[in-house]
Amino acid sequence: MKRVAILLSGGGSNMVALADSMTGDHPARPALVLSNRADAGGLQKAAARGIATEVVDHRPHGEDRAAFEEALHAAIMAHEPDIICLAGFMRVLTEGFVSRWQGRMINIHPSLLPKYRGLHTHQRALDAGEAEAGCTVHEVTAALDDGPILGQARVAVLPGDSAETLAARVLEAEHRLYPAVLRRFAAGDRSPLYLP
Repeated sequence: MKRVAILLSGGGSNMVALADSMTGDHPARPALVLSNRADAGGLQKAAARGIATEVVDHRPHGEDRAAFEEALHAAIMAHEPDIICLAGFMRVLTEGFVSRWQGRMINIHPSLLPKYRGLHTHQRALDAGEAEAGCTVHEVTAALDDGPILGQARVAVLPGDSAETLAARVLEAEHRLYPAVLRRFAAGDRSPLYLP
């Protein structure tokens, strides 16, 4: 049984989707939910599910990303996970951290990568006149929102969509895609999964 650490910075809706999927014959179980923010709503949701929680605040480390990542790594290792899932963790991780978890850390991003890496993905898709948007689960590498694609789900862009309405539909797709990809990934299947 694989042990999964989920890293988040906010409300934790993707963490909930992941954690609630890891039951029955699923090859993994949640071992830790960690946030860089003590006020992240996802921590309470994890605790309510009986999942261990940790907070590693980035602010005391200032610009010293290496020190923050050492503290992050130590907190994660205390729970001995096999896989890290980034689920709205709003810190860019350095190559030094990523290399320790190469091939064992995955992320969900709210665009159809390689389009629209970084922030403001929904507005950028609208501004470009895209007919489709969506989300991507990928292995984490040192390059931002890069790495082998493990799965994608597509969402139609509707007439009159705003960034907010599009984001809400993409988030629903994320909640379907991420658990499905994690189940396959934990079982050793890294072939891409494409959901409509």
